[in-house]
Amino acid sequence: MKRGLPQDPMLAQLVQMARQHQISRRTALAGVGGTAAALSLASCAAAEETVVAATDLSDSEKVLTWHNWAAYMDEDDDGNYPTLLRFQEQSGITVDYRIEIDDNDTWYAKVKDQLELGQDIGADVACPTTWMAARLRGRGYLQAMDNANMPNKVANLAPGYQGNPDDPDRVYSIPWQGGFAGIGYNKQAYKEATGKDEPATMSDLWAAELKGRVGLLSEMRDTVGLVLLSQGIDIASADSLTEDAFNAALEEIKTQIGSGQIYNVRGNSYLDDLTTGNIIAATAWSGDITVINYESGTDEDPEPFGFVFPESGATLWADEFVVPIGATHKRNVEALIEYYYDPVNAAELALWVNYITPVVGAKEIAAEADPELAENQLIFPNADTLAKSHSFRSLTGPEEQRFSAAWQNLLLGS
Repeated sequence: MKRGLPQDPMLAQLVQMARQHQISRRTALAGVGGTAAALSLASCAAAEETVVAATDLSDSEKVLTWHNWAAYMDEDDDGNYPTLLRFQEQSGITVDYRIEIDDNDTWYAKVKDQLELGQDIGADVACPTTWMAARLRGRGYLQAMDNANMPNKVANLAPGYQGNPDDPDRVYSIPWQGGFAGIGYNKQAYKEATGKDEPATMSDLWAAELKGRVGLLSEMRDTVGLVLLSQGIDIASADSLTEDAFNAALEEIKTQIGSGQIYNVRGNSYLDDLTTGNIIAATAWSGDITVINYESGTDEDPEPFGFVFPESGATLWADEFVVPIGATHKRNVEALIEYYYDPVNAAELALWVNYITPVVGAKEIAAEADPELAENQLIFPNADTLAKSHSFRSLTGPEEQRFSAAWQNLLLGS
């Protein structure tokens, strides 16, 4: 808030990450890959054509559709989302909340044709990761939001997220939540299989005792990033994270897939494999483990799953609200963002999903509700925790095309 609350140490690192991932229009059009290995020249030419934002029907239609990731909303025993229900009651806006993003590339592959034509993708708001939001912004696929309709966002957006050179007023992408990628595991099954309490390194996932019981995230920057870190690569540095280094990490992953060590490579649906017992351990997103513990835990074993940073470090990321160019309820989306930038609502959400909140003042409110959880390093990380995390550097357009093509070829071969 404007009251001068102390700046959390996470902000400096998060804004560095956000700025790293801003892609200029020229860079984006130079060849950003999606699920397909490369974009055709015709597609690039189409992307350069000006598309016009859809007419906003919010005054007459009190609805919105939201595309988000799994395990990203507070949920009660009946499967309802308490904070979202309260927003609907207070605003009169009906929200169709859909879990549509399994990973950035597969989601983009589903919507890119409509985006190129300026058509409605079936969502008024979505929450892709920073680098994908930058791609959408660079191609002219997003609508600018109106800060006048979001005074909470203006007042409470953490200072580190402000001052973005490509979006100084933060009207094209607004942070939703942030988090870490590390190793998630079934505590009992891992102990029984390996004799160890928890994995400590990425190489622990390659143990013979876990053959065929390991999952990998299909999000390139997280899975490849974790392997690169384990190989001593500084993933934030262009001098260290070279194409040769990237390819060496891919070779390690390819070897593990080829040997049968890896059960599968998936997006957010990896949680199904963890909870059903198909896999024992996986590259995982921090808050997800809290959610499946809530869903699967018992009185005797309230936290059957664990999450750890590998000794070589975790990756750090953020997901952001964006309004697609063809969306017809932008003003309703602004009301939604305004609601979640109230520190009371942000604190309630953060304490449930266990991801990093971008809302200043939320930690202080969370501490009043649950002092112990407010010290949780996965929600409110201090400088020591952030020092163990790293953000994948910005890629040039040609690099993005080559890296994505190589990653997709590996996945198709798996």
